[in-house]
Amino acid sequence: MGDRGLLVELGDGISRQINQKVRALFIAIEGHNLKGIKELVPGYRSLMVVYDPLASSLSSLKSQIKGIWDTVDDAQLPSPRTVKIPVVYGDEFGPDLEWVASYLKMTPEEVIRLHIQPTYQVYMIGFMPGYPYMGEVVDSLVTPRRETPRTHVMQGSVGIAQKQTGIYPVTSPGGWQIIGRTPIRLFDPQKTPPSFLEMGDQVKFYAITAKEM
Repeated sequence: MGDRGLLVELGDGISRQINQKVRALFIAIEGHNLKGIKELVPGYRSLMVVYDPLASSLSSLKSQIKGIWDTVDDAQLPSPRTVKIPVVYGDEFGPDLEWVASYLKMTPEEVIRLHIQPTYQVYMIGFMPGYPYMGEVVDSLVTPRRETPRTHVMQGSVGIAQKQTGIYPVTSPGGWQIIGRTPIRLFDPQKTPPSFLEMGDQVKFYAITAKEM
């Protein structure tokens, strides 16, 4: 990936099993403190290794990563955190809830019930700092993105798009269907780590009232 990036691909699809392998390799490489590595960027099915070509050659880096991969045992991964996140659904906090319900031919209450039903896995943090891509929503809740993205999506907005759900960590443009909002701050540059959620976390949503926001 250019002269400063190496992409390690661990599968062709999106699944918890493949993502677990990405997480395992990510943790293993972090633990080895390889010379020249500037950043590790995990994705759904791959791991981007950003490196300094003046400190480590591509061939050396590839050899070291292959050696680490041969020793990786994803069964020995640290247990993921389970994080509960409160959400106010609908009205001003979830302006697309009614549309989603109409599209799926169900009531808003059914949409809420289905959204809080699963335990979601944080597959990756991306798009913007602290933005968690989580999955998967139940099949009956699969919804397309908005045809026209909004130019202004409030911080904390909870959205769905296809089989994913996510939370906007800061106010920004966005094209997901917004069904609610959480009072939890997803990204704080003054904290370590700055992201409230991390890859591998297990997330459970629960409904709260506007007065609790």
